[in-house]
Amino acid sequence: MKTLDVITIGRSSVDLYGAQVGGRLEDMGSFQKYIGGSPTNMAAGTARLGLKSALITRVGDEHMGRFIREELAREGVDVRGVVTDPERLTALVLLGIRDETQFPLIFYRENCADMALCEEDIDPAFIGEARAVVATGTHLSHPRTEAAVLKALHLAREAGAQTALDIDYRPNLWGLAGHGAGESRFIESAAVTAKLQATLHLFDLIVGTEEEFHIAGGTTDTIAALRAVRAVSAATLVCKRGPMGAAAFSGAIPDSLDEGEAGPGFPIEVFNVLGAGDGFMSGLLKGWLDGEPWPVALTYANACGAFAVSRHGCTPAYPSWEELQFFLKRGVVTPALRKDAALEQVHWATNRHGDRQTMRVFAFDHRMQLEAMPGADARKIGAFKELCLAAALQVAEGQPGHGILCDSRLGRRALHRAAGTGLWIGRPVEWPGSRPLELEPEIGPDFGGLSEWPLEHVVKVLCFCHPTDTPEMQAAQEATVTRLFHASRRNRLEFLLEIIPSKVGPVDDETSATLIRRFYEIGIYPDWWKLEPFTTDAAWAGACAAITENDPHVRGVVVLGLDAGEAELAASLALAARHDLVKGFAVGRTIFADAARGWLAGEMDDAAAIEMMAQRYRRLCALWDAARGTRGLAA
Repeated sequence: MKTLDVITIGRSSVDLYGAQVGGRLEDMGSFQKYIGGSPTNMAAGTARLGLKSALITRVGDEHMGRFIREELAREGVDVRGVVTDPERLTALVLLGIRDETQFPLIFYRENCADMALCEEDIDPAFIGEARAVVATGTHLSHPRTEAAVLKALHLAREAGAQTALDIDYRPNLWGLAGHGAGESRFIESAAVTAKLQATLHLFDLIVGTEEEFHIAGGTTDTIAALRAVRAVSAATLVCKRGPMGAAAFSGAIPDSLDEGEAGPGFPIEVFNVLGAGDGFMSGLLKGWLDGEPWPVALTYANACGAFAVSRHGCTPAYPSWEELQFFLKRGVVTPALRKDAALEQVHWATNRHGDRQTMRVFAFDHRMQLEAMPGADARKIGAFKELCLAAALQVAEGQPGHGILCDSRLGRRALHRAAGTGLWIGRPVEWPGSRPLELEPEIGPDFGGLSEWPLEHVVKVLCFCHPTDTPEMQAAQEATVTRLFHASRRNRLEFLLEIIPSKVGPVDDETSATLIRRFYEIGIYPDWWKLEPFTTDAAWAGACAAITENDPHVRGVVVLGLDAGEAELAASLALAARHDLVKGFAVGRTIFADAARGWLAGEMDDAAAIEMMAQRYRRLCALWDAARGTRGLAA
């Protein structure tokens, strides 16, 4: 039994993509950070399509190396083959989008970690787990990395695995162009041609652009180059033709590229060609390893390439399997795919990281409730929130399914300390008690404050709203929520929308469902909903239906506490747990109120406050787990 579908081998870097579009790389003011390098992109791209993927490479023993390893794991890639190099730095690439034809990039790869890959890094047992091994051309450019690749290929073939090559020709990575020529795609070189031709017989599939087959075949006549490759390899050759799609040749090379097997191309706007080939290869590998005929595999490949050229970044642009199926079924609505709202929602929602099936959240984002307590001031409230965090970490013990809600204005130190602990972190933005909704000053009038947030933080906003609001109130609040939602997406932050209609007017079983549908109607797609603890099953059924009928990919719902007593809250959680969409709770004062009053008044020390809150939080976690474990069929 093969436990892996594909292992890719070779380059791994951090891509720093210029956030500004239409200018020189010299003029970029900020950058977005992604994983990069063709084999790394392909490992993540195939994982998104449902393949069990792994990567063999090296990364540095530093922050960027850890980023690559962690991001790959979040994408579902097996990282057992990612070796940490104690002596070398992780490779970096700076990239930009100048216009429709110019995409400047600089490779920072001097003695980088992945170029230290060696034969000792290739584990025969690991290679033996894979149905296919994919190499890229760059790692044939140095004797040490070439030896590692050749060892992996020979082991794969001995183990009955298929092998593939993405020619991936970058002249300056072969020492044929200067550091400023990273964008260069073709320089003739007899030495490179000879090096490639010495290995082409080891592959079952060879993929490249026309220029890449020119270097592999030793001639700029594409048909002649393909025939030269065919003379030394029986592999299926797939020649990428840009907007004309691609052609596959399993046998003799005909007189025209048009005579190859092909899949349909897609009429889309070219925004960014960087990483398009790796997206194409990801789709091709999915079809190839699934045993699809070449026209189907090429359809997958062309579509994945279309996604890549339409979006910012390489790996972040690649589709999930569900997204790919949605696109192929529905087709192109607008040539600028990144401006297709329905497609972008599927892309966002089906490529989120992390398993969030259980949400036990300790909410201590409260501000005005703590400020009203005797003995409170900003400094003491901040110190108390650090105790809340200590209680949360004590209960979580590093296990998933726990989280916090914590603000930045009063709880900044606790918020910063929570980073990297494994806790889910929600962060409020509303000015406490505001109606119409106003935001904390730190967000700024242009909402630019979100650009300073860590990507692990979730934007949480509480809106006191009701179906009977005046048109003026409704318009004001919806405008703020709309701007906030889009600012969150632009900054790659998940979004939690909390609604509490009971504080505004009378409620029935349809009140929250009506509000939920209205937010979807104006284009708001929260990753999370935070809802009141309903008292009837009908209210829960209506709210859940309103969500799922509009967004089948939503993360889920958490139940708020409203300062309920533990017994009352237990009954609420038991009712909510009957519905699969409800993932847990986000409760605050039930846990911290008594401890806060005692500690702020000087009647309780740190240890006692932490212990009281930890006990209450732990009991609520147990109540939720029991309710979820004993529930009947979800409504």
